[in-house]
Amino acid sequence: MAVPSVMILPLLIVVFAGVYFVYNEVMRFMSKSMVQNKVVVITDAVSGMGSECARLFHEGGARLVLCGPSWDKLESLHDSLCNGSDPSATFTPKLVLLDFSDMENISEMITEIEESYGCVDVLICNSSMKVKAPVQNLSLDMDKTIMDVNYFGPITLAKGLLPLMITRRAGQFVLVNSIQGKLSLPFRTSYAASKHAVQAFFDCLRAEVEEFGISVSTISHTFINAVPQNTTPSKTPPTNPLWAYISCKLTTHGVSSNALAKEIVRTVNWHRREVLLSHPIPWMALYIRSLVPSFFFAVVAAGVKDGVMAEQLQ
Repeated sequence: MAVPSVMILPLLIVVFAGVYFVYNEVMRFMSKSMVQNKVVVITDAVSGMGSECARLFHEGGARLVLCGPSWDKLESLHDSLCNGSDPSATFTPKLVLLDFSDMENISEMITEIEESYGCVDVLICNSSMKVKAPVQNLSLDMDKTIMDVNYFGPITLAKGLLPLMITRRAGQFVLVNSIQGKLSLPFRTSYAASKHAVQAFFDCLRAEVEEFGISVSTISHTFINAVPQNTTPSKTPPTNPLWAYISCKLTTHGVSSNALAKEIVRTVNWHRREVLLSHPIPWMALYIRSLVPSFFFAVVAAGVKDGVMAEQLQ
């Protein structure tokens, strides 16, 4: 019996949504199994994204080394991960006090990380310091602090753990970077410069360590939403999984901590070299910046002038 033409599109949507649901379930199952027993080091694990990432890896059975600048917050994260978890399926996380703004003691911290389990399978560089201000308002001391946290800290840690990975001929570096490592915006001179620098370092490192079986992954994302975005009260959220996914991509301008953490787990599992996590506008801006740079610069400059004029009128 022939299927009416008006039913073809709804049937295709249902089939596609079913395939998408099955794919997500398979990926979720494989994500947990593939990180099991791996030694995973997470910097700034006490941040929103870092703690969410720690939760996913902990549930997957990874052996975690959680690093952060606050011992109280590290202990709180440790307790939240261990409470209610199955001790036969998970490992108790190791804690290391690590603050990239204090570079004097970083060599001792690297030794402590190495001695936690004797090896490191995955290093997730998540630390980031953000600042937004006109260039003339930023002191050189602030520039140096931003470079320490966003550039010198991560590369010093990576260099310190690299010999251990070369000896084992295995390992993975994951840089959680900003899209401003590829696309510079006004009033973020120091931040964008540090993100460009650390992106370039890990891009170079990728080629140099490939012969040792070590992989390097970079994830460039837009701003992280502090709280989940809610749908407009007058609109009911879509029930179809496919349409819900499309709607989310079109209406969400940032990225949630949970979505970014899941992307990190996928990147670790599949050794993706580069991931850009953003909505369509930054994608378009990157292409315009590469293909028509003069137009891009004109639009950005016009945006700065409009912003200054708006402040003067207030």
